[in-house]
Amino acid sequence: MPGSTRRVLLILDAQTAALSPPPTGIPSSETVRKNIAQILGAARSANPPPLIIHIRTAGDVGEPDEPKSPGWELVNPPLLGEPVIDKKKNNAFAGTNLGELIVPDAEIVVVGLQSDFSLRATCSAALDRGNVVLMIRGAHGTYDRLEVLFGGGTTAAEAVEAETEAELEEAGVCVLEMKDLPGIFSNR
Repeated sequence: MPGSTRRVLLILDAQTAALSPPPTGIPSSETVRKNIAQILGAARSANPPPLIIHIRTAGDVGEPDEPKSPGWELVNPPLLGEPVIDKKKNNAFAGTNLGELIVPDAEIVVVGLQSDFSLRATCSAALDRGNVVLMIRGAHGTYDRLEVLFGGGTTAAEAVEAETEAELEEAGVCVLEMKDLPGIFSNR
């Protein structure tokens, strides 16, 4: 595999359905889509490039990300040597061979969807494995959250994303900004 296996770019569920305009896609789909493409470009042009892994979620029959449907396709087609892993659970390590591809002491840059589900679960699992985990603000997103308890209502996706960032940062994830991109994949 190309690049250093000690540095990994993990792109979670960056699929056509979720990154299409709302209401099918997340509210911040345009920004997240652009930022993920920019991060992927920086990773591919790094010397040496990191290991780039694309994760694709398999939705249920009839869902926008049902396997083999247009919404299931990856927004950024993988290049030769960039593994694609299909998953059925939030945690991309659960039930897949992801743990075999990423060494336990690797630094993982995690971007993608959904902040409060796959991203949270995968970052938490990576921390538990001993990985250093970096997340880039503006390169992950989710949907508005329908509240069930305490009178209901809706929490805006932007607030859910910020809550998830704060929770993961408290757990040990390093939250970076897009302005930090030039140094993320360099040998530092």
